[in-house]
Amino acid sequence: MVHVRKSLATVMAAAFLGLSACATDPDSGRRGAGEFTSDAALTAKVKTAIASDVGAGTAANINVQSYKGEVQLSGFVASADEARRAVQAANNVNGVQAVRNDVRVK
Repeated sequence: MVHVRKSLATVMAAAFLGLSACATDPDSGRRGAGEFTSDAALTAKVKTAIASDVGAGTAANINVQSYKGEVQLSGFVASADEARRAVQAANNVNGVQAVRNDVRVK
């Protein structure tokens, strides 16, 4: 019985320590679960905006990554106009603070 209590206490302590690791220190540079979800949602919004404004084919060729409101676009498109329009579509999404354009013309 004592052994079971010690095991249970060990498991509870490990769970507590694991959950406390989910809360991130704002100065650490790491994302917490909420920030990760917000970044994923922003990425999806930007990808949808590019598909709507420039076309699904262009959106399929552009990789979108978000981190704390900053969006990076990369990939290859058929023309400079498509690249420009993709950046413009990304900039128009609510929540985007900056866009880094690494899209290249084929």
